[in-house]
Amino acid sequence: MYVDADACPVKEEVYRVARRYGLAVHVVSNAFMMIPQGEPLIRRVIVEEGPDVADDWIAERAGPKDVVITNDIPLASRCLKSGAQVIGAKGDPFTADSIGSALAGREIGEHLRSMGLNTSGPKPFGQADRSKFLQALDTAVVKARRR
Repeated sequence: MYVDADACPVKEEVYRVARRYGLAVHVVSNAFMMIPQGEPLIRRVIVEEGPDVADDWIAERAGPKDVVITNDIPLASRCLKSGAQVIGAKGDPFTADSIGSALAGREIGEHLRSMGLNTSGPKPFGQADRSKFLQALDTAVVKARRR
């Protein structure tokens, strides 16, 4: 599993699922981030500073037997192209069918913000999102392991 770790609110849930299945987790960021100690399957990866460096690191490695956790839509698109399962932190899976509209929505939001319009942004992260994420992650892991 690969975690786009900056601003990821579900790292503990990822660790829990990884322990249950005995899976390696790469927690990728461009700054030091705490991870559980003494667990060889949970690895911290610190990449150089810069735009998309962490995304590039993940996209270059993710493949059909992997699960990627990210809210970054362009990264999700890149990982889907390599065959990985991709889930957002609120438990919404990115799929070949949904990524086009997600990319378009992102572009529209960027355009509106560049025109000075205030967009609402995402809803606050809650317990229902955490639950939905755990269910989606479990489903994605099972699917990836079958490949």
